[in-house]
Amino acid sequence: MGKDCGNHADDDFRQSCRRLLLILLTLALLAGVIALIIYLVLRPTHPRFYLQDASLRQLDLTNGSAPLLSTTAQVTLASRNPNARVGVYYDRLDVSASYKYQQVTLNSRLQPAPLYQGHGDVDVWSPVLAGPGVPFAPFLADALRKDIAAGYLVLQVRIDGRVRWKVGSWVSGHYHIFVTCPAYFISAGAGSGYGGAVGAHGLRFQTATYCRVEV
Repeated sequence: MGKDCGNHADDDFRQSCRRLLLILLTLALLAGVIALIIYLVLRPTHPRFYLQDASLRQLDLTNGSAPLLSTTAQVTLASRNPNARVGVYYDRLDVSASYKYQQVTLNSRLQPAPLYQGHGDVDVWSPVLAGPGVPFAPFLADALRKDIAAGYLVLQVRIDGRVRWKVGSWVSGHYHIFVTCPAYFISAGAGSGYGGAVGAHGLRFQTATYCRVEV
């Protein structure tokens, strides 16, 4: 009789352990499914940026062993949030122009800041980028003169900023965003293209371009 009671106690203990293990496995599986759903929902697609237009108002280069470059350009940038369930907060977006990876204008902060971009929303900015008397490397000065003489110039419009993602009432931490947009300028009399306004040195914007976005 004592052995039977002992066996029943052991069986009850094993069954309790099995139930507890089953509950723990079920909770672990449920937590995994919830984590997967959250990951799929919160994994946002990068915002899309486009360079729609650009006008080169000034591009003056001094002569000598220590050349200075003065640049003024107005650009039109557009951004679209392609996410269906994720909003974007642009806390800061600083725009500048570069020639062969040397920055030639000061940073221009896009306004308003911060800016919230909802699902599928599009925002457009037209900042003026200016760089008066920027020290310019002599070898770059030679390359720039050759590009102007050839009637074909490529600048890079760059954005450096910080963004946050929003899902419902939840808002993420800050993420760095880098955007690079090529701006192609050609001589006003060269071929067909976008037909932008003729600017400095008779150069006009050739065509709207997609931008590369890194977050």
